[in-house]
Amino acid sequence: MRGANQSSVSEFLLLGLSRQPQQPQLLFMLFLSMYLATVLGNLLILLAISMDSHLHTPMYFFLSNLSFVDICFSSTTVPKMLANHILGTETISFSGCLTQMYFVFMFVDMDNFLLTVMAYDRFVAVCHPLHYLTKMTPQLCALLVAGSWVIANLNALLHTLLMAQLSFCADNAIPHFFCDVTPLLKLSCSDTYLNEVMILTEGALIMITPFVCVLASYVHITRAVLRVPSTKGRWKAFSTCGSHLAVVSLFYGTIIAVYFNPLSSHSSEKDTAATVMYTVVTPMLNPFIYSLRNRDLNRALGKVVDRRRFSV
Repeated sequence: MRGANQSSVSEFLLLGLSRQPQQPQLLFMLFLSMYLATVLGNLLILLAISMDSHLHTPMYFFLSNLSFVDICFSSTTVPKMLANHILGTETISFSGCLTQMYFVFMFVDMDNFLLTVMAYDRFVAVCHPLHYLTKMTPQLCALLVAGSWVIANLNALLHTLLMAQLSFCADNAIPHFFCDVTPLLKLSCSDTYLNEVMILTEGALIMITPFVCVLASYVHITRAVLRVPSTKGRWKAFSTCGSHLAVVSLFYGTIIAVYFNPLSSHSSEKDTAATVMYTVVTPMLNPFIYSLRNRDLNRALGKVVDRRRFSV
């Protein structure tokens, strides 16, 4: 890549854990535990949905895709950080850094799009229950997921290519635990105006448009639920959306806090704390949030656990 040829920096230093010298072992065990919980929890969701024919519905099809993306998302950042800690190194190559940034962008976008199509699925289920099966066809579900993958890859490629055009001259220490776009822009000795403009315009469009669609879906859902005469009926309708709404709030709150502010207003400590939330904590919590009060999923998970127990 041309940016790599222009740059005198061949590798970066990821300072994510080294900035906490007091308890590095505690941080290592914490991140390792969260990563293992993320992988195990989301794998159980995938197994439960694939093995239970009752869960072969649009809602669980989107949830299985979200679980797969969350496993990949966490695997993009956490294993490298843990490996650096074990090996006693902080380095990541220039090309490796850009590759990591590409996949972070892609999986963030995929989380974003999947949460949106899941909101649309809930909108159809609550507001048009009699037409749910005719509207949410397998072909439409597959098209929504495939389109999400295409747009996410194109958006990630755009920002990665723009980053590759920048030069990095002297300082190569990234005060973060992975190669995120904001700390990389701060290290560049090139003009980053175009990169910042693209993040605040095209990047904002990619993130905010789905967020608006999610809000619109829930406005219609709320109106429909409030028209239900019985309290029990209203509670049942809201309970089908509560887990999704909790994940949406956690995900979008941290994304907006990190990326959609001027570069000068960012601090490495706040950015690191916020990115830990959406790259590590949210993927870990998703299986617990979606299985909470979900009898069908809990029953399927119980079957998976029982089969494992008897096979051993």
